Order: sequence, then C-alpha cells, then structure tokens
Amino acid sequence: MPASCPLLCLYATLLSVWALCQAQSHTRLPPGTPVIQLRLSGDKRKHYEGRVEVYHSGEWGTVCDDDFSIQAANVVCRELGYVEAVSWSPSSKYGKGEGRIWLDNVHCTGQEISLALCGSNGFGVSDCKHSEDVGVVCSQRRIPGFKFISTLTNNIESLNVQVEEVRLRALYSQRKRIPVAEGYLEVKDGGKWRQICDAYWTDMNSRVVCGMFGFPGEKGYNAKVYKLLSKRKKKNYWGFGVNCTGNEASLHECKLGHKVELKGNATCEKGLPVVVSCVPGRAFAPSHAVGFSKAYRVEQPLVRLRGGANIGEGRVEVLKNRDWGTVCDDGWNLQAATVVCRELGFGSAKEALSGGKLGQGMGPVHMNEVQCSGFEKSLTECHFNRNALGCSHEEDASVRCHVPDMGFKQRLRLGGGRNPYEGRVEVLVERNGSLVWGTVCGETWGTIEAAVVCRQLGLGFASNAFQETWYWPGDATADGVVMSGVRCSGTEMTLNQCLHHGKHLKCPRGGGRFAAGVSCSETAPDLVLNAQVVEHTTYLEDRPMYALQCANEENCLSSSAVSASQSSYRRLLRFSSQIHNNGQSDFRPRAAHHSWVWHECHRHYHSMEVFTHYDLLSLNGTNVAEGHKASFCLEDTQCEEGIEKRYECANFGQQGITVGCWDTYRHDIDCQWIDITDVTPGDYILQVVINPNYEVVESDFTNNILKCRCRYDGHRIWTYNCHIGGSMSSQSEESTFPGLVNNQLGHR
Repeated sequence: MPASCPLLCLYATLLSVWALCQAQSHTRLPPGTPVIQLRLSGDKRKHYEGRVEVYHSGEWGTVCDDDFSIQAANVVCRELGYVEAVSWSPSSKYGKGEGRIWLDNVHCTGQEISLALCGSNGFGVSDCKHSEDVGVVCSQRRIPGFKFISTLTNNIESLNVQVEEVRLRALYSQRKRIPVAEGYLEVKDGGKWRQICDAYWTDMNSRVVCGMFGFPGEKGYNAKVYKLLSKRKKKNYWGFGVNCTGNEASLHECKLGHKVELKGNATCEKGLPVVVSCVPGRAFAPSHAVGFSKAYRVEQPLVRLRGGANIGEGRVEVLKNRDWGTVCDDGWNLQAATVVCRELGFGSAKEALSGGKLGQGMGPVHMNEVQCSGFEKSLTECHFNRNALGCSHEEDASVRCHVPDMGFKQRLRLGGGRNPYEGRVEVLVERNGSLVWGTVCGETWGTIEAAVVCRQLGLGFASNAFQETWYWPGDATADGVVMSGVRCSGTEMTLNQCLHHGKHLKCPRGGGRFAAGVSCSETAPDLVLNAQVVEHTTYLEDRPMYALQCANEENCLSSSAVSASQSSYRRLLRFSSQIHNNGQSDFRPRAAHHSWVWHECHRHYHSMEVFTHYDLLSLNGTNVAEGHKASFCLEDTQCEEGIEKRYECANFGQQGITVGCWDTYRHDIDCQWIDITDVTPGDYILQVVINPNYEVVESDFTNNILKCRCRYDGHRIWTYNCHIGGSMSSQSEESTFPGLVNNQLGHR
C-alpha cells in the first residue's frame, strides 16, 4: 500500500487538473448538449456571489432551488471560472429574477463541465416562482488561465466583466510610491496581463476602478508622458471595452463594452491604453513633510465609523443636533454604504452589513430607510425617513470599505504561534542598508500596542498581549531586538507609527523569551455605561466609620479616613452603575481563575485589579476627591430578551459579562461611591471610567468614560448633563466639560 500512495496522489492531482481544464472550454461538450452562458446577478455584495442566471435560446433566465445542492453550485462556479463553490442559497436571497425559469430539479454529481449536463426537468420545464431563485457563493480563487468570454452570443452588454485579476501598473519612476494611485489599467485574462483600449473609456469607469483600489475619487493625469511611452512599446489589448455606471463596487460588476478587433497595434481608435489616476484619502496620502498621517482620522465631521476591527470598517454613526446616533438597516445597501466609505476617504464599499453585525451603538437612531443614488458627497444628503420608529440598536447598519494597499502586512509578522492569529511579533527594519527581521522588546508592551499589531495585519482585535514568548520560538534569525519602548495611542495604522526608541534601543532584559507577542480575535466586547442610570441615582449619604470597615480595607475612602475616629462620619457621593456589553464577544477578565483574589470581608473573588475608576474633578480637570478603584465580581445582572445569563459570582462561578447583558452595581453596594468628606461646595465634574487601564481589549474605548456636571452646596448634590465619551460633538464636549477635552485615561 505505501508504494502505491504516490501513484494514487498523482492520479488524483491529474484528475482534478483535467476537470478544471475541461470546465474552461465549451468546445468539449458532448454532441447535442445545449450550449449555455452563466452569470451571477441580483442584490449581491461581491462579484463572486449572486443569483444564478442562464442564457439559453436568446434569453436570460433563472434556476429554481428545488433539489439544488453544493455539487451543482460547484459546477456553476467552475463554469464561471472559479475553483469551487463555498455555499449556495435558496429562496431568492439575491432578489427575484425576471423572465423564464430555465432549470428546475437540477441534479449534479459535481464533475460536470457545464450545468447543461446536469439532470433536470429540461429547459423551461418548471413549476417554480422567482421567489425560489437559487444563488451561489464561489471561492475567490480563479482557475488559472481560464478564458471567461464565451462566443455563445453577441449580446455582450448583458455580461459582466470576468477576468482573473485587475491591477494599476505604475510607471517605473513611480513604482516605489505607496499607495499606487496612478498607472496603466491592466486585466489578467487567460493567464496574461492585457491593457484596455481607451476609445470608449469614461470617468464612471475610472471612478469604479479607483473605488475598488480603496480611493474615494478619480482625477486627471499628465497624458503626454503616457503618449510617449505608448509609442515605444508594443500594445497588448484585451478584447473588450468596459461599461460601468459608477456605482459598482469593483470592475468585475461592470458590463462588457464594445468588442475590440485584435489586429496588431490598430486595435484602438486613439491608439492609447487606459490610464487611471486616483485621489487617496487623507489618512493614506503621502506628505513630503511628515510622511503618512500618523493616525486614522475621519475627514468629515458628520459621519464616523465605530467598533470595527480593521481600518475602513465599523458601525455607521451620524451627528445630528450635536449628538451622535446610529443608522437603521432598513433598506441599507451597497450604494448607501459606498457613500459613507467615499465620504470618509476610503474606496467603494465591499459590504453593507445589517443587524448590528459590528456591535450596537447607544443613544438615538438618527436615520432610517436611507436611499442614496451613490453619488452624494455625504450620507446626510441621501433621502431617509426622519422617524426611526420601531428601530432598535439591534438593527444598526455598518460597512466594510475597500482600502488602499499600503504594504503594511509586508513589514510585520507573527512567528511561532499555533495558528495565524497568534505569535511573537517580528518587525522588518532597515539595518546597515539592508532589511532584517527582529523582535520587539516586551517591556511596556500592552493591549493597546497589541491592538495596533492585529489591525496592521488585518487580523481583527487583540485578545491578549504577552511580555514573554518563550513558548513561541519564532524564526531563530529574527531573535534580536529591533524595536523597544513602544507606546501606542491605539489610533495608529502601523506599529512603526507608535512612539518608540528609534536607533538607540533600550531593553534591559533583552529579547528572546521576553520578546513581545499577541493573540488576535475577529471579535471583541464593548462595555458602555448607561448615562441615565448614573444621573438618576446620584445622592449623598453620611455613614459612620464603624460601618465602613470592609470598604476601608479596599481603600474605598479618601486619605483622611486613615486618622478618622470610629464614631466619625464620612460623606459619600453614591450612585448606581449599569454596564452594558454591546460588543460581539463576552467580556472576560484577563486573569485566570486561579489568580483571582479572594476578599474575605465581602465574600467574593476579585477577578480584575482595577475594573472601574471614579473621580470628582474641578471644572479645570483637577482631582478634588480621591477616585474609587475597585475590582468587582463580574456577572450578568440582567439580559435582553432571548439571551441567557452565563456568568454569576455566587458559588465561586465564572465571571464576565455576556453580549447583550449588563452588570449593575447598585448605589447601596460597598465602594459604589466617592468619599467627598473633604470637598468644599462648588461646581464639579463626576467622571466614571470602566476598564481604565485597558486590561481587556474592547472594540471601542472612547465610550468607556462617562462625565456628569455636578453642583454641591454642602448639603445636597445635583447631577446633570451626563454623557458617554464620544456621544456628543467635540464643540458640545468642550462647552459642557471645558477642562476635559479627551475621552480616555492613561493609567497603564
């Protein structure tokens, strides 16, 4: 048996290659087989998915989902030039088609080279409705050398552009520029790169090309340079033009244009190949003075993205009446999503997501039933229903945008991990004129730095940051430390944009086992305070010292309590905190159960050293009452309808906060206060911060802070204008809290 294994493997490989090659040519169909053309249409998000449509007898029609299978989907995808199918969808997921339902009760083995060879009721024999139209999702991988254009019909304008790859090939003098925003447009068809004739090329075509490469718009270019170059080189044109409306997410969704007769160099009326020049968004535009923008910044103040793992994705939020709110997903589509993406300096939208897929927001829902033409400068210019009645944050709309290829992934890698989402951080740097790989010093390394690494690699959020990586050997040639003293704000697009020591490294313990490491995750929790609960439950209580022994042990009182007599009283500013997890994964303490601290007085484990931080501040931001730091037991107090509690502190149970649940710390719990015994009457700011040391990574840290205005007259206290960080416009934030213009604390 062992001797025959290589022969069997070779046979299987040859068989699979034969099947792929067979799928590429309609000329090898058995005699009498109906010759058909396939396409993917409908309300699709990507060019490799959609409703299956068949061209037969001069007419396009659909396929019924009765008896359809993954084997049939494989046949469809291979016939369209993709290696295989990923899945298929019944019940007109991509919208209802029109015209005839050509095929019903389709039965395929998966080895057929055309859908016409699969068993069925026969062409046009069906008892289905268009509500049963079938759709497929194909693998993104193309069959190498596949010829996509069929000679079946002259009805070319009904076919989408189907090529293996699309690229912008920059001039030799510009190839080192990042991102590549200008160059010859080339398509790969039949395994060869070809240029496109510019005879019928339009600005709408350029707009689509720029959008698919991550740029918000197109611009003019110096045509003289390209004319000179084109005269010197032999042209190799693709056989077709392109016809885009301007709303397509990529060139693959545009229709074929006029057919080009391939006869030497006389294949183009103007004799020139297409050149496309794009405008990079501000976050990606090179600047000769300071290099690339150090942080991802939103260009327009009226729309922003929140909660996304990677650059160019997130929940859509809109500013209205000085308050940020979300967008309801009713009618949310790629055109509206593309308006958002281009407005923020990205390209066209890859996906328009619904159902709070990238986390739920808080506060108002500002827009509903949004309808965009796709050419608006801002989402606020689109038509929408001003009444968001019936919309909850479970229906928050979000987007994923095309972003430029900045080469970020080529200068960073994870080594030694058990899977691609974890490992020792290894950086590519220049040393003595050559590029070398090395490690990052583990000292000062934390979750914010890890989050930047995961984002740079496109791996989502950081689930853990490691200061020791002896269990991940990595590449032995990359053991040397090449970066130390790394401190990130969390907004950087690359680790190199963070503060670090530069050429003069300082890493006392060295690299090796103490090199920095990360583990990444596609999802993250998002803790948000309920501002109304804090505002409505604030009050004062005078409590005797003898009743505060447990609290005193936990350092929940101000410093003057150390010398206070047991018969004296402490004045406590008390309030309730309701902390929601609106993210995509459960909030779990970083420390393992065995390292939690048992507190005998309160009879529960503390799973986090610092979970909340309370302060009373003067209007200029000075601390006037010692903040209360506490490590609570984390549990699900209540959950939204249909969600079960998973975490409970009782009986030494697991701790955490489930997605869709909240942990409530009532005003009458020990340490749920600020000791203001020594505070004089006046106007103050109450500040509450969750997870202040960023001990656990979240999808959004800006909403972890809550601020309220307070007035204390020596006897009573009034709390008003409570707001979560980032919920108001920056102008409102500055006028309400003039001494506090940032939404984050840095106690690491």
